[in-house]
This record gives sequence, C-alpha cells and structure tokens, in this order.
Amino acid sequence: MAAKSNSRQTLSFEFFSNLKRFYDENKPAIRRHYKELTKRILDYNDPSKGNAFLRKPQFEALEMYVFLKEFGGNRKVHEIFRDWHDGKNGFEQAKFALSETKEGQISFMKELMFTNPEEYKKAFNYLASASRQYSNYIFALTMGTGKTILMATCIYYEFVLANKFRKDPRYCHNALVFAPDKTVLQSLKEIKDFDVSKVLPPEYANFISTAVKFHYLSDSDTTISTQPGSLFNIIISNTQKIIIKKQHKEKSKLELFYTQPSSRTLQEEPVKKNNAIFDDLSDILDVTEAPQDEKELLPNARFQRIARLPQLGIYVDEAHHAIGNELAKSQTNNKSESSLRTTINELASRLDQAGSRVVACYNYTGTPYINNSIMPEVVYAYSLKDAIKNKYLKETDPISYSNIKSEDFVRNVIKDFWEKEGEKRFEGMLPKLAFFAATINELENELLPIVEKVLDELNIPLDKILVNVGDATITKNDDLREFNSLDTPGSNKQFILLVNKGREGWNCRSLFGVALYREPKSTIFVLQATMRCLRSIGPNQETGHIYLSEGNLQILDSELQRNFNVTLDDIKKQKELPSYTIRMVPPPVKITINRVKRVYSAKKKETCPDGIDFGLVDFDYNKYKVIRTERQSILVTDFAKTQDITETVNRRNFSAYTLVAEIARYFNNEEVSCLTIKKILETSKDGLDLILKSVNLYNDILYDVIIPIIHKNLYEITSTDNSEPEEIELVKINGTPEDTVFVRKCEPDLMLSIQNPYLQDVVEKSFNLDTYCFDSFPEIEFFRKSILDDNVEKIYFTGMLTHGESDFYVNYIDPESHMVRNYYPDFLIKTKDNKWLIIEIKGDNQIDNPVVLAKAEFARKLASDSMFEYFMIKGTDAVKMGFAALPSNGNIQASLM
Repeated sequence: MAAKSNSRQTLSFEFFSNLKRFYDENKPAIRRHYKELTKRILDYNDPSKGNAFLRKPQFEALEMYVFLKEFGGNRKVHEIFRDWHDGKNGFEQAKFALSETKEGQISFMKELMFTNPEEYKKAFNYLASASRQYSNYIFALTMGTGKTILMATCIYYEFVLANKFRKDPRYCHNALVFAPDKTVLQSLKEIKDFDVSKVLPPEYANFISTAVKFHYLSDSDTTISTQPGSLFNIIISNTQKIIIKKQHKEKSKLELFYTQPSSRTLQEEPVKKNNAIFDDLSDILDVTEAPQDEKELLPNARFQRIARLPQLGIYVDEAHHAIGNELAKSQTNNKSESSLRTTINELASRLDQAGSRVVACYNYTGTPYINNSIMPEVVYAYSLKDAIKNKYLKETDPISYSNIKSEDFVRNVIKDFWEKEGEKRFEGMLPKLAFFAATINELENELLPIVEKVLDELNIPLDKILVNVGDATITKNDDLREFNSLDTPGSNKQFILLVNKGREGWNCRSLFGVALYREPKSTIFVLQATMRCLRSIGPNQETGHIYLSEGNLQILDSELQRNFNVTLDDIKKQKELPSYTIRMVPPPVKITINRVKRVYSAKKKETCPDGIDFGLVDFDYNKYKVIRTERQSILVTDFAKTQDITETVNRRNFSAYTLVAEIARYFNNEEVSCLTIKKILETSKDGLDLILKSVNLYNDILYDVIIPIIHKNLYEITSTDNSEPEEIELVKINGTPEDTVFVRKCEPDLMLSIQNPYLQDVVEKSFNLDTYCFDSFPEIEFFRKSILDDNVEKIYFTGMLTHGESDFYVNYIDPESHMVRNYYPDFLIKTKDNKWLIIEIKGDNQIDNPVVLAKAEFARKLASDSMFEYFMIKGTDAVKMGFAALPSNGNIQASLM
C-alpha cells in the first residue's frame, strides 16, 4: 500500500493501523522477545484458543499493550516509528518477513513507503509533536467494547510481571487511574469488583487478590494511605482530588499579615514566600510550592504520597474529557496544557527527582480522532462500525420526526417502543426507554406530565416511571437505589426520565431506547445520549431504538461522520477566566444619533370584503406534515422507510361553531362579532368546508394563516416614524469618570490595555476605556490592524458593554422570540474624511443566521437615519485585512453579505 502523499499526511496518517499489520504478520518473531509468563497470560486470554473472557478487540489491544512494552521497551511512539523506518533497535530486516516486488526483496516497511523524504519527515514530526518526558499511548475502543476491563487487565498483567521481575524497569509497580468526572469514577469500581481469574491464571489471580491495595478517592475528604516505596497500589481518582494548585495572584499586604508568623516581616516575603503557615508541612513533604490554605492542603498531600510511589503507571479513562481540542493544543504546543496533563507532567518530574519514574501514561478513549485528524499517539483503534458489525453492540433503527410537537413526539415514541419491546425480558431484565430533558424545569413541568398522560392512555402502570435529575431535593435516595438497580431482574422501571445523564459512566445494558426531542446546548450530548442504548445484552444481537427530532438526527449524523471526534470544550465546564478592572478614560466620548420610534395603529375598516382568499386550494401543506423516518441502521444514511403520521398526532377537532368561537377570541367582540366571522368563513373563496378540513388536519394553519388574513382584511394597519436626535454616551458615567469602573472576564490573549507598548504611537486614536476585553480573535485582530490604518481617525470597541453600561445600542425584533431586544455592535469608527462607521465582526458560519440578519437590518436603519454607515465583516476578512476589508466606496454589503 502506497503511503499517502497529500497535504493532510500529518493529519490522517494511521500509524496504528500499520503497527497492527506488522504485528499480525510477524507475531511468532515478536513473541520470541516476550517473557514466558507474558506468553502464558496472552494465551490465557486469546479468544482463538478457547473460551477466553476478553473480547477480540480487548485482546488485540492487550496484545498491542504487551508489544509496546516487551518488544518496544516502552519507547515513545515517534521513536518506534523512527526505528521501524530505519530498521534498527529490534526492527532489523533479517528478523522479519520480507516481501517480493519486481525489483526483488524489500523490508517489512512496505506499508510505510514514502514517495520522498519530506513526507516521512512530516509524519515523524507529527508523531513527535506529542512527545513528553514519559511515553504516552492512546487506546481507542468504541463504547461498549470493555475499556474498563481492558484497563484492569493491563494493570494486573503489569503487577504479575513486576512481582517476578522486580528490577525490570519496563513494568509498573503501582497504578494511578484517572476518571474525568464523578459519574465515570463510579463506573471504575469495576476494576476492583470484577473476577480477576477471568483474565489471569488462578495462581496469579490469587496473588492479585492478596497483594493489591485499592485506594478509591470517591469524595474530597478521602485520604490516601499508601506508604512511601510501597508496591501494587491502585489509586482511582479524578484530577481535582490530587491536582497541584498553584497560586498565580500575588497576596495583598493584609493577606500576608494573616498568613505570616508574627516574627516575620513583610519585607521578608519575597525571600520566604514558600514558608508560610505550612512551613513544617513543606519540610516533611518536600513540597516545592507549599499549599497556601487548607483547601489546597489535602489535594497536595495526596499528590505527594503518589509522588513517592515507585514505577508508576498512569491510566486515563474516557481520555477525550482531558483531550479533545485541548489535547490537539497540548500535543503540539506545550504552553497549552490541560489540568490533567499538568498534573501528570508534575508527577513525572517529582518521581524522576526521587529516582523513580512514570513508566508510561495509557489513555483509553472511544475515538482515535480529533477534528477529523488522527491523534498522533494512537496505538490501537476499534471503531463503532466494527463493534456493531461484529455484534459487540446492539444494532440500531434511528427514527426521526419532523414538524411534531412535544406531546405527540412522546406519545409516538412510547407507543412504538411498547409495541416493539413491551414487557419482554432479556437476561431476566425488562427493556428500558430513556427520555432526556434539557433542564429540571422542563422535565418536571413538561416531560413528566406528558409521559404520565400517555402511559395512562395505554394502561401502563405509572410506577414504571423513574426520574433522576441529579438534584437531591428531587431525586431521593430510593430513586437513586432504583436507578443503580436498573440492570437487575428485580427492577420494574421501564421509562427513565433524565437530566444530563447521557454521557459516559452510565452503563445500562437493558436500556433499549433513547428519546431526545429538544436540541441540547452541546451537540456531542446527542451522540453520547443516543449511544447509551447500544450496549449488548443476551446471546443475540438486539436492536437499540433511537428516537430524535429531525434537527437532532442531523446533529447525530454530523457527529457520527466524525467517528466520535469529540472535543473537551463540548463537555467540560468552562475554565475560570481572569478578571480585569476597566476604567473610563476622560473625556467621555459622545455622539449624536437619530432614534426612530415607529408607532403602529389599527383602524377597523367600514366593511369586510366578501370572497376572502385564504389560499388553501393551492396551499403547500408539506411543512405541517409530521414525518416519521426510520433507518436501517445508525451507520447507513439511506432511509429505509418514510411515513406521514400526521393523522396520529394529538389535534383539536373543530366544528363550525367552535372554529368561529376560537377565532373570535382574537378579536374585540364589540367590533367583530361571531356572526361577522361566520360570514367571512362562509363567503370565502375557499369555503367553510375546506377551511374546517385544513384546520382539523393541521391546527397550526388556523393561527398561521386564517386568523392573520382575517385581521388583515378587517383592519387597516398604519405606522408613523418619529425621528429625534439624541446625544448619547459611549460609556455611561457613574458619578464621575474616575468612579466609572467595570469588571470583565476574558482570555488573556483577547485583552488589550492602553499601556500596550506596541500601541503607544496610536493610543490617542482609541481607548475611551483603559482596557478592551474582546470576545474573539477576529475582533482583536481587526482592532490591531485598523488602529494602525491611516484612514482611521478614531476607533472604539463598543461590543463589550452589553449590560446597560452604554447608550450605543440598536433596538431590533428577535425573529425567534419576536421580542424587542438590544444589540450592541462591535466597533464605532470615525474616518479621516469625517464619516462614522458602525462595524460588526461575525464568524463566517454566522453571516446568514436569522438573528444576525435581523440585527443587521435594524442597525442599517439606525445608521442611515443618523448619517452613519453599517458594515458586517466576515471573521476571516477581519483577520486578514482589518479596516482594509471595507471597500473604499462604502458599499460593503454586496460583497460581504
């Protein structure tokens, strides 16, 4: 197979695939490097040699784990790649199979031949970009294939070999297991609870049972009881419980007074800043940066105990929580580290100082991809497609609904699920259906009442409902016990109503269906929630039922196309941003604008014309049809079956009298009587019968078409504009300019100060505030370029004061809520030829957003009435050109909108 030669070589080069191929082709030669004990453990778990407990993907990952250790010597991925390419350090040609070509024999590197040295260099540099002081490996197995059991097997293999070969530096003597959050932390208890004899011969399983000591940091008060230099400890925690917390902010003199012993002066602080009230603890623990208060004491104490354990192996579960885009940054830019990676790096440094080491860091995740690119240190991958194809997961039949209301969605989902699964039992367990709500309020006030109503209609007992919202005031202890017992034959719960339980860590094999109607804030939640019902159960491959709105199905398609390409920003709590104190710079900037007030009035017409045409004869009803789409599989985008289920949804059935009464509710009965409305319907061009038929089939036609057209024919709507000049302040003064102070948070890279040395020559052109906190990189780049432009006389950043601190705003009507809102444009610029320009910077993908377009429409109206000009600029153009992105003739709309 020829190597890839396109420009995405470094992003899509699958080293792990070639590594697996090399291993399979040369397994006998490779096994000669293994310990006899290792061979026995591998043979014990080989599915091809009997009734092994491990599944094929788990065993293949274990084989690669052992290969990297006993053949590769725990070398880093890029070092293995280099040795492989160069045929050295164990990869010499004579030791392995050769292949034949027209030119004769070539090395086993046939799968990695590069057309030129630059391609090899690019691939090597990409793999090396992730390098650290310790080896780092990523095992990507899709959910449901048993990553936790695989992790436990790897750890126990390490301990068995380490016990027999104590001086061999390749083996871990202790293990630290990281979970990303509390939910996954709970699921890791399986490492301790599962039967070790399933993956180790009995004599070694007994050793594990007696020698291994577990330390489970389930809460913030748990301490670690490990002894320095002790062996065979497994510590299971999340990052926050052992993370090093460094103080970045200098203490005030008052804070120093309360943290310093009375015998110490403030002048000694620079010299003895590490020797505050924890002096003695610092001496005992040898802490370079002692904890500054009690909140930092326990995490640091845990850290120190772990740092005294020899030969530490670090295992990261659900690693994409600590990876995502953050890994993409940290793998290629060591200045951009996640808190987890910082902790691991610091552990490695401390162990190295103590004469020990981090043997390696092993990451377990569901995807080898980040932003459609292969992560550089992936050493094994098993995809979702393979897991479903090989029946390690349930098959799927995704069903989507368009143009359907919440109650009808719930009703259709429950009916379909009950018809397909009902009260069947699988391994003695009832099938479950999970509904995911976006908020607790939505669950309590909307979802739960609808589910209860539908179950009552179907004569299904209401005690089959279980609610878990993660709030102790709503979800009681009994509910939690029921939730934790769902995968037992004794559970009668079948309809599970959840808030924020769709991510990793909830493993319920008897879950047969998931339903998600409202679009959540996080698109990855759609993927994670739908995947919950795919875990296999029973001897046969069952089917997991996925019920989604049409919008959520599109999100699922997008996420599946990336093959679990998730980012940390999607799922993690946003990091705390630094705060900046912002002050007004006198004198205050004032401008004059014309505020236009538009007053609408409705005057009833003297007569209503007969023969009103509602347009129902040629009306396009498609947008009101409720369409149910069922696919053959989650992996197939072709639709298997599309069905119009409009007739099945819950609708109000009007008679002629109730229809007239409903319409009359929207009019003043003294001006428009029921008899008038009845006459309008009967004399219409469409006729009362067609109106009734259309409204009863699609209730929304009454409110979208019938009532608005009647109103338009009964009333004459007029509007008047009143324009008044108004002098406004770009920044409202609070008392005096000196007292006008604001606090804003933003990324440090998006902050510009009036003290910036690079702007001193042009500082008079801007800075009505002493600090600007920008929202995005395109905004700050536009400012940097524009302030240096000779055509710009003044430029003010106005987009940061959005909470009433500025009078410079535009009233607009939100097309989604239909409410009047305030819009604060990004920049106000005065040019050398005395023109005032209002500028908005928008991401390229937001230019056509309906809300953005509505803002632009009203902003142009304000600008034209005030003799200003309004421009919206794409983010990419703002970054490239700054002010030069505006055409000299001022007609930018045609080119950018």
